[in-house]
Amino acid sequence: MSKQHPVVAVTGSSGAGTTFVKKAFERIFDVKKLNVSIVEGDSFHKFERVDMKLEVEKSRTTGKVLTHFSENANHFDKLETLFKQYGTDGTGQKRYYIHSDDEALEHNARLGTHLEPGQFTPWEAIEADSDLMFYEGLHGGVRTDDADVASQVDLLVGVVPAVNIEWIQKIHRDTSERPYTPQQVAEIILDRMPDYVEFITPQFDNTHINFHRIPLIDTSNPFSGQSVPAPEDSLVVTSVRIEGVDLQAAADKLPADAMAFLQNDKTLVYKGNYMVDVMGHILTPIIDDLINSK
Repeated sequence: MSKQHPVVAVTGSSGAGTTFVKKAFERIFDVKKLNVSIVEGDSFHKFERVDMKLEVEKSRTTGKVLTHFSENANHFDKLETLFKQYGTDGTGQKRYYIHSDDEALEHNARLGTHLEPGQFTPWEAIEADSDLMFYEGLHGGVRTDDADVASQVDLLVGVVPAVNIEWIQKIHRDTSERPYTPQQVAEIILDRMPDYVEFITPQFDNTHINFHRIPLIDTSNPFSGQSVPAPEDSLVVTSVRIEGVDLQAAADKLPADAMAFLQNDKTLVYKGNYMVDVMGHILTPIIDDLINSK
């Protein structure tokens, strides 16, 4: 951790909504005109798409399927090293995982390469003179016997919907934006469950702030094909573990229909369609403090 070169991380499972929270952070960064080095979590996977498929099939013979949640499929050590080096001197190496044809065109034009979706770009130096580093992905708060990523993060935010919402969101995303059927997504969820328990959920004990979304409508069967619950059809439980966050002040800034209340002095509850507003009220002063302390 470093006052001079702070690291901010958003962590959560696939389908949790970390990308949505990333956009909320980016709005804060834009307003504050900050130069931010963005790190994508999936760029620290070990295998490119073709190799990962082969490794998964090989692992099925062992009784435990290899998944992107697990330590064996990721470079936790490299992620810890990047955060530590950035905190020390503001430098480090990162790369990108190419998801789509559009991303391939962008990176190939930038690097003079001929990469395809499912491949990594070469490692390269991060941007010089950035104000902070921002990570969004699966493992921003992970701790194992060989790597302690969480200890290198100055602000760690967890995004953790009730698991049925998380699964509904994942099914919707993977079937609408990626070439999967609902049955295939259900199989992926089942394959990942042991690693979900071992590597994903323990991170939320390491976070400074958690945004936990709870449905107000029936999501009893997330595999039934129902649509993703609208934000207003949920409550968000926001819990803080750091000093200096005035949850009552954040609640007082919300309108009456937000139904905001403090469950205790560390927990604020409100309607889900006000999550971005609450993030702005809570996170902006924290980002200000990180920058002003440099």
